[in-house]
Amino acid sequence: MVKRREPTARQLRLATELRRLREAAGLNSRQAAALLGVNPAQITHIESALAGVSEQRIRRLASHYACTDDEFVNALVAMAADRTRGWWEEYRGLLPTSFLDLSELEHHAAFLRHVAILYVPGLLQTEDYSRAVFSSRLPELTDDELELRIQHRRARQRFAIPYEAVIHEAALRIRVSDRATSRAQLARLVEVSEADHVTVRVIPFDLDGFARASSTMTYAVGPLPQLDTVVRDAPHGTVFIDSEAQLASYRTRFRKVEEVALEPDQSRDFIHRLAKEL
Repeated sequence: MVKRREPTARQLRLATELRRLREAAGLNSRQAAALLGVNPAQITHIESALAGVSEQRIRRLASHYACTDDEFVNALVAMAADRTRGWWEEYRGLLPTSFLDLSELEHHAAFLRHVAILYVPGLLQTEDYSRAVFSSRLPELTDDELELRIQHRRARQRFAIPYEAVIHEAALRIRVSDRATSRAQLARLVEVSEADHVTVRVIPFDLDGFARASSTMTYAVGPLPQLDTVVRDAPHGTVFIDSEAQLASYRTRFRKVEEVALEPDQSRDFIHRLAKEL
C-alpha cells in the first residue's frame, strides 16, 4: 500500500467521516480491522487519509458500522472514486496547500455562500483589488509569489455554481488601494451581481443591532448537509470546519446575517450610489 505524502482537504474529509462512522458504532480501530479482515494499521492509514479506500471497502465498513443512510454512503463512495486532477494542481508546490484545498472545495461544492465584513470576497475581486490585498501582507511577498496568487485567484473566479455574497458596507468603503481601484471594484460587483448564478446583498452601516462583525466565512454546500464545509481565516492559516454541531451554528449565523441584508436589487442600487460618491 502506497502512503500519501500530503492528503488533500477532501481526502481528509472522507477519512474523517469514516472515522466518525466507526466511533458512532462504538468500535475501536482494532475491532474495525478484525471485521474487515485487515491489519489495524490499514484502518489507521485510511482514517488519516494516508491511504485510499475502495468503493467495496467503504460499503463493507458502512455495513459493519450499521450505517443505513444509503445516500450518505453513496456520497462517500463518490468522494473516494473521484480522481479529478483540477487546474489547481498546477500550483502544487508553488502556493500553500490551503490555496489548493480551497479551490478543490469550491470545485466540488453545489452552492457557495460568503459573508464578507472587511474585504470584497476573493471570487468577486478585480485584479487591482486583489493585488492591493496581497501586497499588504507581512512578510511581504516576492514579485513571483504575488503574481502566482493573483493568477490563482483569477482562475478561481471561473465558477459557474450558484453563489451568494453578503457584503458589509465597510468592505465596500475601505480603500485597499486608490479611488480608481475602489470605483472599478464597485463596478465589477454591479456587473457580476447581474449574472443568473450570482447574488450580491449588502449590509449597510445604517442598521441597528448588527453585532455579527466576526461572521466572515465561506460556506460550501456539499451533496448532503452533513458534507457541508465552512472555511474561515485564522491567525495560523485557513481553517476548514466540518463538525455537525459547528455546521449547524454557521448555518444559523448565515441565516441571521442574510435576514438583515438588503435585497439584491436594493443592494445593486446601494453599490451604484457608493460608486458615485468616489
